[in-house]
Order: sequence, then structure tokens, then C-alpha cells
Amino acid sequence: MTFDNKNFQYRVTLDTKLNLFVVFNKVNPNQVATGTTIEKAVQELKKSI
Repeated sequence: MTFDNKNFQYRVTLDTKLNLFVVFNKVNPNQVATGTTIEKAVQELKKSI
């Protein structure tokens, strides 16, 4: 799924083996972050942008 934040768009997947959400920057798919919740993963992604 693709989501739109005020600052950027991102894509969310769930890694069921690790039980982590993985968030990708839609503009630059090389920017990736993980978290136990979608919100935590998005916060980590924001730090890398």
C-alpha cells in the first residue's frame, strides 16, 4: 500500500518472519526503515530523509 504524509509518500509492507513493518520512501526506494508498528517505522524513515 502507498500512503501519503504531508512531507512524503511511502509504501508499507509487513515482514511476517521478523514481525516488523517495513516502510519504503516512494521517491527513493533505497531509503528503508523498520519498526514494530507502522508509526515507529515511519518515524525512523523521517529521520533518514
